[in-house]
Amino acid sequence: MQKRIFWIGLALVLATSLHVNAQNAKKDSTYKKYFVGSTFLMLGNFIPNDPNRPDFMQINVGYRITPKDVVFLEFKTSKFNWPLGMPWKEIADEQRAQYNFPGYVRQYIIGLAYNRFWWKGLYTGVHAMNAFQTYRNEDKTKIANGYTLFMTYRLGYQVKLFKNRFFIEPSIGLTHWPVKTNTPESFKEKESKWPNYFGFEPGLHFGFNF
Repeated sequence: MQKRIFWIGLALVLATSLHVNAQNAKKDSTYKKYFVGSTFLMLGNFIPNDPNRPDFMQINVGYRITPKDVVFLEFKTSKFNWPLGMPWKEIADEQRAQYNFPGYVRQYIIGLAYNRFWWKGLYTGVHAMNAFQTYRNEDKTKIANGYTLFMTYRLGYQVKLFKNRFFIEPSIGLTHWPVKTNTPESFKEKESKWPNYFGFEPGLHFGFNF
């Protein structure tokens, strides 16, 4: 009986909260429910003479359930030839080639994310990303297909621009991959030297509201 009362009470609180947030949204003439966006990190594709160019693309499509609760889909593709758990020190090392894979990984990602806004533009977010990966050797011959589940936890701040028509979101995140399948042994050997997480991952998203 007590459990039933608890769940009924919780449902009423949530319903009331959503209703109040919806009313507040109607009072704000700049409030928009939908957005599309991406990340400024794609500028890394234009670094000249970069042998580790990621060929990275990203598109986000989102919906604001309330002014404080946001969900969005992420569509990404990238290429990398080093273990993702390597810390910044090794990534920036001029001798990093010793850590690289005997080939590279091309991945296509479909992700679902949720952001919760707490105070002004301050938010926390969680991203669940399904990565479908193709492993290629140094001759660019496909040797395997794999799958990785990436989970990212993010702390950021949204800056609204031009009467909330646009926004930018600088953030920092922690990513780990609890599920990873069908990794070739030659790649797995390189990855085994590093953890299955990466901390202090910067983010700089932007978007258009409509």
